[in-house]
Amino acid sequence: LKPKSTFLRCHNMMYSMIHNRSAVTWAFFSLVLLSLFDESSSFIQSTLTACKNHRTLHSRLASNPETNSNPQPTTERGSTTRRETLQTATAKLAIPAIILTTTQPVQKSNAESTTKSRTEGYPIQKTEREWSYILSGQQYYILRNGGTERPYSSILESEYRTGTFRCAACNTPLFSSAEKFKSGTGWPSFASGIDNNVEVEDVNPVRMSLAGAEIRCQTCGGHLGDVFADGKLFVGTPAFVTGKRFCVDGGALVFVPEDGGEMVLGDQSPVKKSGGFFDSLLESPKIESRDRV
Repeated sequence: LKPKSTFLRCHNMMYSMIHNRSAVTWAFFSLVLLSLFDESSSFIQSTLTACKNHRTLHSRLASNPETNSNPQPTTERGSTTRRETLQTATAKLAIPAIILTTTQPVQKSNAESTTKSRTEGYPIQKTEREWSYILSGQQYYILRNGGTERPYSSILESEYRTGTFRCAACNTPLFSSAEKFKSGTGWPSFASGIDNNVEVEDVNPVRMSLAGAEIRCQTCGGHLGDVFADGKLFVGTPAFVTGKRFCVDGGALVFVPEDGGEMVLGDQSPVKKSGGFFDSLLESPKIESRDRV
């Protein structure tokens, strides 16, 4: 059956079963049906109509007890029964509850919510077309579009040699290996930046602690990641001293070893370790030749 037709059948069946019950039961089944089917707009309208019809029916039965096979106890004018109170309260609360359950707000990242230009006011300025030629697809996605890479997808997350982490777009030194620590988040994490080369978004301390603040390259305006004021949680690391955790997308960086070794691009995937137990299960069985007698 199609979801819409099934939904309408269940909707009509439930109301026919409980039309002389309390509105609490109707609201409960409404929420159950809503969780099973994605028909929020038509469902809300039908629920409004059903609640209205139920209250009308209840009023008619209460005003004309002779037509009611199971008459409700009468009350004095100006007073209400617990049943009527529940009906009124549930009818008013059912629709907001349905709207809240069907409407899921999308939380934007700090890079998406900011309106500041990534070009104006920075020493190095290029058109987006020029940046697209200079940077790789992953680098452009992070630095210019403010994107976020998947955790543990950068080779620099496990890079702990002595050296400097630089901007992949303009080669500005941003972080020192001495400030890098293992946070367990899946992104390269640092306790502080080099000098004033890392621009931090100006936000209140509460937001920085909960949602973080965007960080950019001070030279080209490229998006680097976010900084959080939860460094005290990482005892025994440099972040415990500064109180901050710079959560950086590895694709926005390049690593230059101090010993003069080859530069490592952060948009590369980590090197897969071989020789594990699961890798041995995928290996083809070895067939040893035997000498014929």
